[in-house]
Amino acid sequence: MTLDRRFAVGAVSPFIYGGFLEHMGRSIYQGVYDPESAHADEDGFRADVIGALRELAMTIVRYPGGNFASGYRWRDGIGDRESRPTVRELAWQSIETNEFGTDEFIRLCRKLDWTPMLTVNLGTGSPEEARDWVEYCNAPTGTLFADMRAAGGSEAAHAVPVWCLGNEMDGPWQLGHAPAGEYALRARQAARMMKACDRSIETVACGSSGPRMPTWLEWDRTVLESMRGAADYVSLHRYVGNPDGDSPGYLAIGHGIDRQIEAVDACCEYVQARAGSRRRAFLCFDEWNVWYRARGAGDTDGGGKFAPHLIEERYNLEDALVVGAFLMSFIRHADCVKIANLAQLVNVIGPLLTEGDELLKQSIFYAFKLFSDRKGGTALSAHIDGPLYETEYGAVPYLDAAATVSDNSLNLFAMNRHLSEPLPLVVEFGPGEIARVESSEMVHASSLDAENTFEAPNTVVSKPFEGWSTRDQVVVELPPHSLVATTFQLA
Repeated sequence: MTLDRRFAVGAVSPFIYGGFLEHMGRSIYQGVYDPESAHADEDGFRADVIGALRELAMTIVRYPGGNFASGYRWRDGIGDRESRPTVRELAWQSIETNEFGTDEFIRLCRKLDWTPMLTVNLGTGSPEEARDWVEYCNAPTGTLFADMRAAGGSEAAHAVPVWCLGNEMDGPWQLGHAPAGEYALRARQAARMMKACDRSIETVACGSSGPRMPTWLEWDRTVLESMRGAADYVSLHRYVGNPDGDSPGYLAIGHGIDRQIEAVDACCEYVQARAGSRRRAFLCFDEWNVWYRARGAGDTDGGGKFAPHLIEERYNLEDALVVGAFLMSFIRHADCVKIANLAQLVNVIGPLLTEGDELLKQSIFYAFKLFSDRKGGTALSAHIDGPLYETEYGAVPYLDAAATVSDNSLNLFAMNRHLSEPLPLVVEFGPGEIARVESSEMVHASSLDAENTFEAPNTVVSKPFEGWSTRDQVVVELPPHSLVATTFQLA
């Protein structure tokens, strides 16, 4: 692997280490918020969950959905809790009490030093409702909605900087689903009204829901052209899995992520060039994760219950490696991917699971933490010369990798995709010299199927890795199916 400071991709945005909380299943209730739990703090948040999320050091979190957002009335979730309506939620067929709303989410963000990111309802809601929510959150007191915020105990503005203009509006499953042109008109009207209320905010237009959608790229082009510069970002979503038991192909998914990013980025550049504009839309990968086991009809239908068990995926080692593949792809595309949100955080396809008053950190928790502990720097373009294997993406190297550099340190992320053989790796870096290893950790287990359980919570964790040599060359032998993150001190 050859790295050179002079071949920089771009500064890595801290916002690629983001998350997502949706009113779905037990993500909010019995997840981050559970006043009845023995772990509840003075605000009703679970202190054990808060502590684990603090370890992940996420930077930005998206709320309240997701599909939920397309039927959400934000005014139902503010003011006195006793007077908030209990409603039938249609996206996940659940009961929503609205006990947790805007102000509770902002309070959670403050506890965890998250930048808040809100998704407005452009499914069944109006552009005016979206504008009013911006006023509620961001305007100084003295107007109707800002005074409502103050009456609820928040005199200071919430200062929400990023707003998503609806969710997956190309999907026929979405409440208020519309053709691209109709959605774009609605989104442009909302964005202009929202930015007239607060000129500092940035907006995210809905891109196509995925590369297998019939709307793929054509939707993105139509929306970006119709938005006429009113969108600062376009969204990407991707959920992956290994339903056929093809582990070599599954571990190559980073190439699929690369292709998706590069295709949407090309679309953004095309629209920019056609418009002759200096401004372009960047990429916001605001939903991504492994999700394929819990996809049955019963996994997404709450049956009219409050906080039902929905899409509670159990993760193993290979899923953790794939989470690493996503993050390496985001780093490799630091010039265009500026926000990314792991979906979701607790219980619902999350790195954390609760069971009563117990808490479990899943395998993907440790993979995400390897990266979030090494934020910042400038992404470098890496040249990899080594053995390949055939996949649906063509021939891919056994080594999956990404690297970032700052003034005096180099962060290297590397995965050995080989299922049974170690991978000898030589790292060449210039100009300059790698002086020593500052820290190195590995996520690995004897089997790809290994997973953490409440009975055996430490089966797949990150551990110190001491395999590096920096004497004459920077070399290591990566164990099979392993993910390693290393920080080097530079001379």
